[in-house]
Amino acid sequence: MQDFRVELSVRDYECDLQGIVNNAEYFHYFEHIRHLFCHSVGLDFAALHDRGVDLVAIRAEIDYIQPLRSRDRFLVTARMERVSILRWAFVQQILRQPDGVVLAGGRFLVTSLINGRPKVDPEVNAGFEQLASGVEAEADSGPAAG
Repeated sequence: MQDFRVELSVRDYECDLQGIVNNAEYFHYFEHIRHLFCHSVGLDFAALHDRGVDLVAIRAEIDYIQPLRSRDRFLVTARMERVSILRWAFVQQILRQPDGVVLAGGRFLVTSLINGRPKVDPEVNAGFEQLASGVEAEADSGPAAG
């Protein structure tokens, strides 16, 4: 199965004085796609929060390989892996378009908290299982994404 993927483009204000995307922006790109990925199986962060369930990142790693520059188009991909009963990993990449060169890779460890304590939530677990089984879709990046 193909990884979940969304195409975005670099906006000028995301670049630093060197003319490349500031490293903090990569966290935003990856987070935005993780949220779209979760929404693709019906995991709604606001609804989960309203019932006391919060999805939180507990570790974030990014390998910067080559820089993005102003107006570059790129794909952000995501796939899900189970790490333990309470932990899941989003494995992600940023690929320059149209040549598909890998510019960055990330691994983001997440868990669910129920009323502030780590605990398995059946809805989250079912959604994450569905994501881990593979998603054959591209998502609309939405109006604010690129």
